[in-house]
Amino acid sequence: RAEASRFRQTIKEASDDGESIGNCPFCHRLFMILMHKGAPFTLTTVDMKRAPDVLGNVAPGSQPPFLIYNDELKTDTNKIEEFMEETLCPPRYPSMIPKYKESTTAGNNVYHKFSTYIKNQQSDQEDHLQRNLLRELLLLDCYLQTPRAHEVCEDPKLTVSRRKFLDGDQLTLPDCNLLPKLHIINTVCKHYRKFEIPKDLKGLSRYLENAAELKAFKYTCPNTEEILLYYRPVVRPLKK
Repeated sequence: RAEASRFRQTIKEASDDGESIGNCPFCHRLFMILMHKGAPFTLTTVDMKRAPDVLGNVAPGSQPPFLIYNDELKTDTNKIEEFMEETLCPPRYPSMIPKYKESTTAGNNVYHKFSTYIKNQQSDQEDHLQRNLLRELLLLDCYLQTPRAHEVCEDPKLTVSRRKFLDGDQLTLPDCNLLPKLHIINTVCKHYRKFEIPKDLKGLSRYLENAAELKAFKYTCPNTEEILLYYRPVVRPLKK
């Protein structure tokens, strides 16, 4: 079994200042996994304005994030995630594989609906696209409020889930994929569209509140200003 001490570098995109953590949900996802597992690693940010010079000899043509392990380069985010789960395994490191396959797809369409909504320029499409996003958030909220089998076994009368995360009370890989995207959605929509994830979605609100208390999430988030700066050229002003 490989040892975590060999995780030499995890490369991710730098912020606008060229040094701090930049806005990238894929980088955030991998950063969360490493921090939750407690594996020693070196995080190196790359100023993408100078990327050809910095990355030319390391990963020519690649975009962060990527991982260097025993001098071997890994560039695909999903493959990196799989590799880390296989390498940083029990008993030394916690497993992050979910119990329920439904947890791996919960909220899968939310980010796509957000992207369509935030890029829209047509005022007459605004309500429709916002409803599409809300529909996906409602589906996610329903999943979070529906008790999983282990909860029902513990309390057969339970009708509303009390679990902290998608799969249970422990962070799993699907959370590391979804939470950075939800954070971006709330931050960008609130600032640019005066819309945020509704507080009356109780399951989703509970989920986000629990994430906000989690070291592996809050210590790996990019600054709000960095998220807004990244999306400034992406958001399209509405045409009246």
